Amino acid sequence: MKPEEKPKPPASALFDKFIGSLVYLGAAILAFFTLAVCWDVVSRSVFRVTLTWVLEFTEYALLYMTFLCTAWVLKNEGHVVTDLLLVALNPRKKAFLNTVTSILWAFICLVLTWVGADVSWDHLQRGLYQPTPIQTPDFPLFVIIPIGSFLLFIQFLRRTKKNLQKLRSCSANPNQNAPSPAAERR
Repeated sequence: MKPEEKPKPPASALFDKFIGSLVYLGAAILAFFTLAVCWDVVSRSVFRVTLTWVLEFTEYALLYMTFLCTAWVLKNEGHVVTDLLLVALNPRKKAFLNTVTSILWAFICLVLTWVGADVSWDHLQRGLYQPTPIQTPDFPLFVIIPIGSFLLFIQFLRRTKKNLQKLRSCSANPNQNAPSPAAERR
């Protein structure tokens, strides 16, 4: 821990551990389905037997991996960013823009959580299945969307708080409001 950092509140540290464990679950899913696809290829080539479930469940695994890992990726700022505008801004303006976009995305994730939960619940009540050879129930497939979206909502709120702190810090220290080095090179 850096000397200037305060210890994290227990709830924040617990959330970090939780989303970190979901990344391991996502990695395990990826490893399993990588082996399953390889086995399916060998099985088709050598034994002329197709494993019907592999393709269908690999598609579902991609959905699960995405929603299990997305909050952790955001926490580590590992997502793709088009920073053409951001590099030209001073720290205060950058913190302001990041705060606004984090609030906007938190709202979008909250809507996605609500709608995803509503659709998942509806499909559970109606007992709907995927129209595929395996006929997988819809609810287990859809429920990861509101769960992952809610975790992402929480992480966007945390990101908003972090950027608000940066914004306050920039306001308290006006010397930080100089243009970024990238902007000065232009």
